[in-house]
Amino acid sequence: MKKWVVAAWLGAASVVALGTPGWSQNQPLLFGVIIWRSPTLTAQFWNPILRYVSERSGVPLQLKVAQTGPEHTAMVRRGEYHFLYSNHNFIKENEESGYRVFARPKEDAGTGEIVVLKDSPIRTLADLEGQEVAFPHTAAFFGYHLPMDALMRKGIQVKVHFAGNQEGAMGQLKAGRVVAAGVNAEVMRAFAQRENLAYRTLWSSDKYLSLALSALPSVPADAVKAVREAFLKMADEPEGAKVLASSANVLKQATPMRFVASKDSEFDNMRKFYRTTLVKVELQ
Repeated sequence: MKKWVVAAWLGAASVVALGTPGWSQNQPLLFGVIIWRSPTLTAQFWNPILRYVSERSGVPLQLKVAQTGPEHTAMVRRGEYHFLYSNHNFIKENEESGYRVFARPKEDAGTGEIVVLKDSPIRTLADLEGQEVAFPHTAAFFGYHLPMDALMRKGIQVKVHFAGNQEGAMGQLKAGRVVAAGVNAEVMRAFAQRENLAYRTLWSSDKYLSLALSALPSVPADAVKAVREAFLKMADEPEGAKVLASSANVLKQATPMRFVASKDSEFDNMRKFYRTTLVKVELQ
């Protein structure tokens, strides 16, 4: 399947020596991003950020976005990304890839939701029995795994429609093709603001830290350190803050991203969920 590959590095001033055999100093490292939105929006948001981080760290990064969530999951499992902005590395079947968390967005923990349009006659989860519900794809933690697990535990059967990504499911809800959608609460709020969409939340999950910046174990420690420092300092530097604000404007986010240091143990509750969920995690 064709993959979206978007160059984010236009020429770093200096490059950290990458001591891994088979890598040249000028070879960009692949930075994989979870597919919540269209590849175009993802590129518009991330390319300026990765260009900045590449220039500041001296480590050339190249954005690589899979067309689907399951494809992204499979690429994570095979260790095809050097750096990763995702939560698919916490899936039980993907833990052997060994990605190591080094940072995350500074934000409150996120939730998965099941939402309906504001004027919908649907009032409870039980009202969804036999109804058509949209989800992003089979690999979406907030938008599919959490909501579907809740429905399964209550014995509620719905007609499932997969839309390809988070905003695709929201678009189906907006268009009236389904009566409800499983969503990431944060992405839903931003989408609703951008699209002037009024909606209600039927169900909300426990809170989980959303996404992490991680590195493959084979990436040299000095390269990881340089990239980590560039992300952590970005919001405090005038040029970096300007880039983050510009990217936030692409998605109409109220607050630009800010990255903070993190570690694997902060995502233990997500790993625990994946070990106990009733939902079958489908992998390519």
